[in-house]
Parts: sequence; structure tokens; C-alpha cells
Amino acid sequence: MDLNWLSITEAHLGLKEKKFSAKDLVLSCLDQIEKTKHLNTFITLTGDDALKQAGEVDAKIARGEEIGILEGIPAGVKDLFNTRDVRTTCASHMLENFVPPYDATAIARLKKAGYLLMGKTNLDEYACGASTESSYFGPTLNPWNREYVAGGSSGGSASGVASGQFYFGMGTDTGGSIRQPASLCGCIGLKVTYGRVSRFGVTALASSWDTVGPFARNAQDIAIVLNAIAGNDPLDATSPIVAVPDYTKNLTKGVHGLKIGIPKEFFAEGVDEDVRVAVLSAIKEYEKLGATLVDISLPMTKYGVAVYYVTMPTELSTNLARFDGIRFGHKPDGEVKDLYDYYTSSRGEGFGAEIKRRIMVGTFVSSAGYADAYYKQAQKVRTLIIQDFAEAFKKCDIIMAPVSPTPAFRVGAKSGDPIAMYLADALTIPASAAGIPAISLPCGFSSNGLPVGLQILGPQWSEDLILQVASAYEQASSWHNMRPSFK
Repeated sequence: MDLNWLSITEAHLGLKEKKFSAKDLVLSCLDQIEKTKHLNTFITLTGDDALKQAGEVDAKIARGEEIGILEGIPAGVKDLFNTRDVRTTCASHMLENFVPPYDATAIARLKKAGYLLMGKTNLDEYACGASTESSYFGPTLNPWNREYVAGGSSGGSASGVASGQFYFGMGTDTGGSIRQPASLCGCIGLKVTYGRVSRFGVTALASSWDTVGPFARNAQDIAIVLNAIAGNDPLDATSPIVAVPDYTKNLTKGVHGLKIGIPKEFFAEGVDEDVRVAVLSAIKEYEKLGATLVDISLPMTKYGVAVYYVTMPTELSTNLARFDGIRFGHKPDGEVKDLYDYYTSSRGEGFGAEIKRRIMVGTFVSSAGYADAYYKQAQKVRTLIIQDFAEAFKKCDIIMAPVSPTPAFRVGAKSGDPIAMYLADALTIPASAAGIPAISLPCGFSSNGLPVGLQILGPQWSEDLILQVASAYEQASSWHNMRPSFK
């Protein structure tokens, strides 16, 4: 039995019934990690620690004690989350040797639930990218074809889940960094409502955009993980006190009577024909399941990319100012003349090209004389995007669209063209701008065998509805059960 391909529920029941041990689960994952190491999903592997903790879970089961549903379940965590006593690099030379003294809140909650950390997964440096090619530790590859990217910035977690290296992964989504790699790798990724999961202890990219969420291979597993990590955190002022439902409760309710909005702007020029066909076919399936399709328009979303690449670099340049090589971070390799020379040497050596590009853009946009013309104006347009979605949800319950305009692209195809790379998030940025939840769900393949994802968007705090809708499609299709061929 390939234990590493079980669902969280199947693994949990097997542990309870003593069909296998938690150590068996870890060993199965480690074996798969070794077989697929060419994917470069991990920056730091913690398999020995996972085996030790698995032994503690097995001892608990042997004593006849009850275990929680995530106890003994191996997972991979994007190397942007602080993990106590485990290196956290943000895929940057700047933090190559940084070991945090505390856990991010999401990690602390997963620890309390009993998960097993298999290691820290690869990403674009400081989560800036759409392909996981800007990592200081090399690119992560697509499990369906190693000549293609895994997407980004959470490419390591997406590729790891899709390739059976662990049961669920943790990522962050600022402009699409969970949904886009989930789509490109053929797994499920959830971007939560802004504030639904605490950002405390997660290195900030753009503080008014960042969200934390899970990857898994089915909607139920996403719901199980979300149950463990969602909710208010006093350490994160942007996580409001909003009730957390049981996200597994409505997974079998179906979609009969629901109104699905189809935004014409998300199917316009630039969307690959294979993507269009797969997504529209999935939407038609929902119609067969009893949902009603409604045509809607989101006219301001076409400005999403522009809004994002004005506001995000501005916030990034502020957030990365703390990385100066003095308190922590890369220290200059050679002699320096003064403090200015120290800063320029530390950051010049420690940051990669994409980070430098975004810092310069952000610093320019926020400088005197330009903040009103650019940043303030972009925030006004962001408000109009929020209003677009508010109007749309008066006509429908949820919205469906493609996740990415194209399937995965070849490694290196866009790395020399920043604008082309930025446009890879054109269909995910609008939900991020509005702060609403959205999920990427496998719905087919391109003509050359690469996964395509369906994006399901809902109003704020509607993660339970989105998961219900995603689960209905899973029950009517088998795309989420497809496994990579590892070409």
C-alpha cells in the first residue's frame, strides 16, 4: 500500500485501527521524497525529527489513548513560516542561516493538533514570484513534467503535495501564491478571507494582502487543516473575532439551487484555449448538479495587476527594511568602510534580483511627491474592485473562473521577462485585492498533459461554502485523484 497517497481521514482511521503506524506514514513519505528529490521541493528536511515525534504518537495509540485527526500526519511548510529551532530562510541568501526562536501562530496550532513537520518547502525568494525560480536554493519543478515550473510562490508545498511527499502543505497567498501553484501542479489550494488565519510569525510580503492557507489533495483535507489553524489571534491585529465554523460539516450538501456567477472578464483574450475548455466543462458539470449559471461582469478587475504591482512593492520595501545584516540576516563578505557601505553590501549580496527590483519600485512609489500619484490612486482603484465583487455577489452565491491564464510554462520561459511573470497572476489578484476567499480545484489537463485548475470565489468568510462547492465537484469527477507520471 502506498501510504503516502492516503487522505488525512484515511491515514487517521488507519492509525486508530492500528493497520499501520505513524512511523510507517513518515517512512512512506521519506521514501517518496527520495524518489522525487529531482523536484527540489525542500530547502530543509526534518525527517529524523518527524520519525521521533511519530514514535510518540505510536506510543500514545499503544496506550489506548485517543488521537486527534491531524496527530501523526506528515506535512510540508513553506519556508516563510517561523518554525522554532528549524531554519527559516525565505529562500534567500539573506536568511540562509536564520533559526527563529518561536513558531508562527499557524505552526503552533498545527503542533497542538499533533502534525508532523517533514521540512520547510521551497518558494520564490520572500514569496516574490509566480514560478519558484527566484529561490536562492534553485527552482522547484512540476511533478507532471520536470521541464515545467511548479508555479509560485508556494511551489514547494504545491509540488510536494501533488507528488505524494506529504499529506498537506502550508503556504501563503498574497496575489495568487497558493492558488496558482495548486493549479499548475494539480492539487487543491485555498486562499482564505484576509484575516481568517493569523499571519503572526510569517515573514511579511505585503501586509494588507498576505493570507495563510493549506494545500491538500481533496476538499475534506483542506477543511480539516483549516479547522486547526483558523480563528482570531491576539498577536495579529488583522485577525478579527469572527466565529470559526466546522469546515467539514457541509461537504456533502451539494450545490442544488446555488447561483454561480461567470465573469466575462476572466475568459477574455489571453486565456489559453485548453484552460478555457477545461474550466467551462467543469462549470457545465455544476449545472448538471443543480446549480444555476449567471453571467456577471467585474469591469474593474482588469486593473488588478496594476494595483497589485504598485501597492505590493510599496509594502514590501517597508517590510524588508528590517533585513540589514545587523540584527539578523546576511553580513557582508568583505571589509566595509561605514554604515552605508555595510547596508549596501549586506543587501546587495543577500537579496536576489527580483527582490531588488521590487524594493526599488516600492521605494520610488512611496517617496515624497509620488505616493499620492501612485500608491493612493492604486488604493482607490482597489476599493472599486472590492465594490465590483460586492455587486456581483448580490446576483450570485459564488463565482467560477480559471485560476491561471495558462497551464505551467517551461522553466526559464518567463524568468527574463518580469512583466510576463507578473501577468501569470492576472486571474488570482482580483480576489486578493478584495480580501475574499478562493480555492483552486483540479478540473482537467492541457493537450500536453499539464493540470488545469478551476477557481471558486466566495464572499468574505464563506470558506465553508467554497469547500462545499469544491467537494460537490470532487464527488462528480476524478481529476483530484490523478497522480503525476513524473516525466
